[in-house]
Amino acid sequence: MTSSTMDSPASASTFTIGAEYRVSRLGFGAMRLPAAPAAAREAAIAVARRAVELGVTLIDTAHMYGWGANEELLADALRPYPDELLITTKVGVTRSGPDGWSYDARPESLREQVEQSLRRLRTERVGLLQLHRIDPEVPLAEQVGALRELQREGKIGHIGLSEVTVAQLAEARQTAEIASVQNRYNLFDREYDSVVDACQATGTAFLPWRPVAGAFGSLQTGELDAVTNVATEIGATRPQVLLAWLLARSSVVLPIPGTASLTHLQENLAAANLQLSDPQRLNLDHMAVPAHDADRE
Repeated sequence: MTSSTMDSPASASTFTIGAEYRVSRLGFGAMRLPAAPAAAREAAIAVARRAVELGVTLIDTAHMYGWGANEELLADALRPYPDELLITTKVGVTRSGPDGWSYDARPESLREQVEQSLRRLRTERVGLLQLHRIDPEVPLAEQVGALRELQREGKIGHIGLSEVTVAQLAEARQTAEIASVQNRYNLFDREYDSVVDACQATGTAFLPWRPVAGAFGSLQTGELDAVTNVATEIGATRPQVLLAWLLARSSVVLPIPGTASLTHLQENLAAANLQLSDPQRLNLDHMAVPAHDADRE
């Protein structure tokens, strides 16, 4: 399912999502791209375009990111979209006040949110549409069923989930084929190890969010030293080591690091070509004890 190339920093390996989209395994998370003021927006557009120039073919956004502003920014930056580019967005939450959000995955709400995303992205079809959160007030079969109906209508190519357990993933699959899972995951936050394994067993893409920033926020001094030592050994930065570890974790893992900096973008994508030795990987594996509660209901 993967193949090696060396055409650009982002394309050291690829993965096929939904038997349709062959994407770079190291993608780009657009959440940090500011839509305003004007100068920051222009810089953000330059970062998005540069990511594509460097070989990124998977870009992640969401209705929640700026409540549509992030999707509009990507449309301004990248249309007409290259044939090989997959932009995935997420629905299932709505705004509740200036800084708050709430679940809303009622079928009628999901339909309206998808229609809005199509308008903002200026496209007739979202290649990969992910349910941002499972709404606890709506049966999962109804939520996934609504997305399946939109898929039948040609408005969604493939369906994904976010922040789910193994049990929830299995339940969702009773209603529709699930092409991706996007959960919080990094070297030091491995609550969803079992979900990664479940995705690997079925060839489902796993998109870890906060692959770098979240990890560094939880590091202890000794752990930081260990990452630094590996970075020194391979001539890399510490964020690159964390990304390289994720890429080595499983062939279905597609990290989506985000940044509004051209320098950091280049640095992140260069991690696609790094190779960790077996001892280095084992050393990193043993630095954090994986949690085993991701099967809870």
